[in-house]
Amino acid sequence: MTRVVAPIPPLSRPAAILSDTGPGANCPFRGQLRRIYRSMGYNLAGKRVWVSGHNGMVGSAIVERLKSEDCEILVSDRSVDLRDPAMVRAWMERHRPQAMIIAAAKVGGILANDSRPADFIYDNLMIASNQIHEANQMGVEKLLFLGSSCIYPKFAPQPIPEDSLLTGPLEPTNQWYAVAKIAGIKLCQAYRKQYGSDFISVMPTNLYGPKDNYDLSTSHVLPALLRKMHEAKIANQDSMVMWGSGSPLREFMHVHDLADACVFLMKNYSEYEHINVGTGSEISIKDLAAMIAEVVGFKGALKHDLSKPDGTPRKLMDSSRLRKLGWAPQLQLKEGIQQTYEDFLTTEFAV
Repeated sequence: MTRVVAPIPPLSRPAAILSDTGPGANCPFRGQLRRIYRSMGYNLAGKRVWVSGHNGMVGSAIVERLKSEDCEILVSDRSVDLRDPAMVRAWMERHRPQAMIIAAAKVGGILANDSRPADFIYDNLMIASNQIHEANQMGVEKLLFLGSSCIYPKFAPQPIPEDSLLTGPLEPTNQWYAVAKIAGIKLCQAYRKQYGSDFISVMPTNLYGPKDNYDLSTSHVLPALLRKMHEAKIANQDSMVMWGSGSPLREFMHVHDLADACVFLMKNYSEYEHINVGTGSEISIKDLAAMIAEVVGFKGALKHDLSKPDGTPRKLMDSSRLRKLGWAPQLQLKEGIQQTYEDFLTTEFAV
């Protein structure tokens, strides 16, 4: 009797062996092939790696980290509108990236998200979909999409595991941004499932560090507090007012740690599910403010404007899957804030 064996899937697109509907879907050795492929990892050396959003806090940190990987780093200038599919396609056809890290996004704090919801959902949907789609069309070998911890429900279990996604209502103040980031995750999963594309999604916790946004109308809580306290110190104010009660608990990671985690995951992670990246430590906004005041040297009282929203009461990522892979952050929060304050003092926002 002749035994018919399904062919081993072609390796022109290596992750085809991970696809549920690709050429290797019926291969009896598919499980073994998955394990072999994942154990091989991805070698960045000699590869053309496009980091979109390289001028931002996250993108610039990733570019700096990649300099030690012996790869060719590709960046696009501001004339390339990532919301325009034709411009993205033309740029990629010229430069032919082999790997991509999508750090580009329209970002902002509670006020910015609440006042410009259409901008946040549309811009981020287009930025993600154009790059992910063209990466698949051009056979990009590896892609990492950067999401956000705001994808999780407002009252998700704590610490937040990856499987909490889409299990409850989002935090209303940033739901527009969150929906766009969820769509990016699902795009990566869809192209992996249908085509075997080795696209992964990474969900970082709250970030801070060099090149952060200190504009009070659009910034996140840590850089906003840092700037307000610096200005209060310079003005010799006897108090500073902060939004909300100060009771919400948050987790903060220095952007250099995130950049290191992204490079680690590019080389060592190839799974359908997204993965959390966090520190595993949390602090109340009130205690964070006290820590920033100590770093800045502000001696005044910290007062609370209770008419302003607190946002999600607690948000701590469950990063145990990443820890099991062998990665952990290096910078402690106070040390990171000190570095960030030094960066702030060199920016145009310094007073």
